[in-house]
Amino acid sequence: MPVIRDMTELSMISMADWNNSEIEHFHHSFQQILPYLNAEGQTIYREIIEEMERRQQ
Repeated sequence: MPVIRDMTELSMISMADWNNSEIEHFHHSFQQILPYLNAEGQTIYREIIEEMERRQQ
């Protein structure tokens, strides 16, 4: 089972250094709470999506 660091730890490092499990986990989490995200949360979610797209290339 992959280790998924919490958002506090991950916010201190580049998203490029997140592992795939972390990206997938937080993408799913943010997707579930999307209607409740403030502007900062929406920005983080957009960055997660962009990172996922970058990794698929």
